[in-house]
Amino acid sequence: MCLTDHFWQFLVPGLTLGALYALVAIGYTLVYGVLQLINFAHSEVFMSGGFGGLFVTQALVGSGGTPHGFDSVLYMITGIAIGAVVGGCLAFLLERVAYRPLRRRNAPRLVYLITAIGASIFLFNLTGKMFGRDKTNIPELYTDGVIFRLFGAQVRVQQIVIVVTAVVMMVLLDTVVSRTKLGAGIRAVAQDAQTASLMGVNINRVISQTFVIGGLLGGAAGFLFGSYLNVHYQMGFLPGIKAFAAAVLGGIGNIRGAMLGGLLLGIVENLSQSCMSSQWIDVIAFIVLILVLMFRPTGILGQRLGRAA
Repeated sequence: MCLTDHFWQFLVPGLTLGALYALVAIGYTLVYGVLQLINFAHSEVFMSGGFGGLFVTQALVGSGGTPHGFDSVLYMITGIAIGAVVGGCLAFLLERVAYRPLRRRNAPRLVYLITAIGASIFLFNLTGKMFGRDKTNIPELYTDGVIFRLFGAQVRVQQIVIVVTAVVMMVLLDTVVSRTKLGAGIRAVAQDAQTASLMGVNINRVISQTFVIGGLLGGAAGFLFGSYLNVHYQMGFLPGIKAFAAAVLGGIGNIRGAMLGGLLLGIVENLSQSCMSSQWIDVIAFIVLILVLMFRPTGILGQRLGRAA
């Protein structure tokens, strides 16, 4: 199969997947920018959004089949909102229970890392125990038909919903961080937490808000990902690793870098399928990451959050 003949057929789903990676990558980069901490439990925040949206849409749709028209839009918005709320609540609890006590005791960075991994493993197994270990599909919330063709590539309702939702959320976040009082507090803490505290910034509140914002985006991405593929207790593992790789690729600590890294990773993954077996997709993604870091160790847009806006 030749890439030149099927470029657009692989690009469109690549953009869809990349938009999801970007939403999850932002959660990693926000927390790292403020705390210099890799929150590996963020993959389970992503997973929680998928399950939250799944249960709500199952209750709304029931056995009545695929909704149409306004009902379809309403159910989709509800699923995204519930996924975001569940993700935001879990991220808030993680910060309060797992990380804030460590900050109060001035724990070493290694302890943060071990705690993050432990929280991830705990939530991973708890979800499998509570909700089962089988893959589940979110009910169809729209007729997944072809809306139009882009240079021969089919563009479906589902793909449009995912990309538009992701773009809107990323633009809103960029606006919040760069133009609001909350964003100023986040950038101040990211640049120099001690000085920000002396200037009257509530450090604990800013950190908690940062976790919640990342959780909102991750939870919404979890629902969208579940509607695109399926929901199961392992759904956060590999996408979470790839989203972290996307954050590093774009420049860990830089919000726009996370967006760019996620989109690039999704596109590269899909385009590589035209040249080789799908079994090599994950390998190609990390080879690209290594090659970029060899020539630009800080990532494509690498700079700290406090200096990025």
